Amino acid sequence: METAHAFPVALCDRLVRAGAIAVLVIDKVDHALPTARALWEGGVEIAEVTLRTEAAAESLAMISRELPEMLPVAGTVLSPEQVDLAIDSGAAMAVAPGLHRETLVQAQQKGLPFAPGVLTPTEIETAIDLGCRTLKFFPAGTAGGLPLLKSVSAPYQHLHLRFLPTGSISEEAMGDYLAFSATMAVGGSWIAPRTLIQSEDWQEITKRAKRARMIVDAIRQGE
Repeated sequence: METAHAFPVALCDRLVRAGAIAVLVIDKVDHALPTARALWEGGVEIAEVTLRTEAAAESLAMISRELPEMLPVAGTVLSPEQVDLAIDSGAAMAVAPGLHRETLVQAQQKGLPFAPGVLTPTEIETAIDLGCRTLKFFPAGTAGGLPLLKSVSAPYQHLHLRFLPTGSISEEAMGDYLAFSATMAVGGSWIAPRTLIQSEDWQEITKRAKRARMIVDAIRQGE
């Protein structure tokens, strides 16, 4: 089912192909490009810069401007004002940990693809009512994991919802989420954790990105 607020087909296809979303907390703008380049070198092409630090918006803008081959995502978008900030920073899409109606409506009105966070059937139905078909499932790892996602999504299979599971998802669990047909891509902070960014360990980030890419390829090529 298509809606006025469905994600563009090209964006959906890219999310599926990429499979892995690196969830980033960047404290220094100078770390933005080295982090993104380390991810790209390892085969991870989606960088979700969470709007949790003073450096976040400028970091997102820098990645968008200097590395146009990457898909820049604004994360932790909690208000209509942050929707505007995400757009001004060059975000191709945005996600949130929860579902805030005014924030979602602002994104829809401005044409920014937006995946609100859901966890329960009630939240899923609220998102459906607002025209959403791509949803962030958060916090996936600590709330019940893949079994919960399968259970809460089952009644809505006929609506062809797609999910972006994020939150305490380990490297080991990533493949299981990707193998679930309703999963579009998986977000993981383990690929480039805040500590590695702060210590400027770009080689380790690239190694982790390569492992994430291998997991995605193993699942996608087997489908």
